[in-house]
Amino acid sequence: MEISAVIPVYNEKDNIIPMAERIEAAFKKGFKEYEIIFINDGSTDGSYELLNKLREENKNVKVYHFTKNNGQSAAIDTGFQKSQGSLVLMMDGDLQTDPEDVYKLLEHIPEYDVVNGRRATREDGFKRKLASKIGNGFRNFVTGDNIQDTGCPLKLFKKEVVKSYKLFNGMHRFLPTLAKYMGYKVIEVPVRHYDRLHGESKYKVFGRGFKAFKDVFAVRWMKNRMLNWKIEE
Repeated sequence: MEISAVIPVYNEKDNIIPMAERIEAAFKKGFKEYEIIFINDGSTDGSYELLNKLREENKNVKVYHFTKNNGQSAAIDTGFQKSQGSLVLMMDGDLQTDPEDVYKLLEHIPEYDVVNGRRATREDGFKRKLASKIGNGFRNFVTGDNIQDTGCPLKLFKKEVVKSYKLFNGMHRFLPTLAKYMGYKVIEVPVRHYDRLHGESKYKVFGRGFKAFKDVFAVRWMKNRMLNWKIEE
C-alpha cells in the first residue's frame, strides 16, 4: 500500500462524500494503491449510515466506528494503527484543507519524516485565529519547538513515525513536536485553507485553549523523561 488517508469525523454527514471524492481524485493522480480511512467518533447525524454505504460502494474506503465519542486523539491514533500505507496523510473531515496539497508535502519526502502543513491564509474567524497564534507561541515557548502551525490538520508522515506514536488524550495537537522528540526530521510547508462549507466547527476557543494549556506541560514532561540512548559501535 503506497498511501493511507486518515480522516476522523464527528457529525460531518454533508462533508463525507465530497471528502472521499476529492481525496480519491487527488490520489489517483500519483498513486496506484491507496486507502481512505474514516474513523467515526460517535457521530449522531447520520454519518454512521452514510459511511457504511460508502464503504460498500468503494473498495478503497475503510471505516471504523467508535461506540461513543472518544475525542480526536483517539480517532487519529486508531487511524494510524489501522493504516497500511508507506505514507500516511492526515486530514480533518471538514474540507478546509485541499487533498491536492499532498503533492506539496510529498516533495519533502524522503528527506523529512513528517511534513506539517502551514495554513498560508487562514479562512477562520478572528477569535479562532488569535487563539491559534497565542497557543502556538505559548506552546513553542514551553516545548522549545519552532512549529508555526501545529494545528493545521494536513500532515504527511512516513509509516514508521505513525507506528511509533504512543498517544494520550490531547496529544493530536503536538504530533510534529512529538516526532521531533523521537528523533524524526520535521518540516513545515504552506498549504491552502478554505472556509467550512457544511456543518459546524467543533472548535471551542476557551474550552480547547484550557485543555491545550494543560497538555503542553504534559508534553514538556514527556520530553524531559524520554529515553535517549545509543549503543557503542
